[in-house]
Amino acid sequence: MTPEQAARAVMAAHIAALNARDERALIETLHFPHYRLSGTALKIWDTPDVYFADFRARAGSAWARSEAVDIRLQQAAANKVHLDVEIRRFDGQGARLAAFRSLWVFTLEEARWAAKFRSSFAEK
Repeated sequence: MTPEQAARAVMAAHIAALNARDERALIETLHFPHYRLSGTALKIWDTPDVYFADFRARAGSAWARSEAVDIRLQQAAANKVHLDVEIRRFDGQGARLAAFRSLWVFTLEEARWAAKFRSSFAEK
C-alpha cells in the first residue's frame, strides 16, 4: 500500500468509526498527542480519554453522521501524507449541519499510519 492509500484508508476508517460511535476504533485512527487547529485555537489531546466526548460537544446534539468527500492529495512522502478533505456533518434526517475543509496530516509512527494533526475551517 502506498502512503497515499494508507492515509485514505485511515480517513475512511476514522469516518466509519465516528459514525458507528465506536470510540475504540476511532482512537486507532489517531496518534497521540493529537493536534487540531481551528481558527487560531490549537487543541491538543495528549491522551485519547476525552477525544470522542470533545468531538460530540463540538458537533452538537443534532449531529448524527459525518462524511469525508472531495479528498485531495496535497503531498506524500514515505512517512507523512497531507490530505485536503471536505467534511460534511448531517443530522438524523439527513439535513446538512456543516460543511468545511480540513487539512489532515497522517504519519507513519511505530509501523502504524494514523492522523497526527488537522487544521480545520470548522466553526467549532
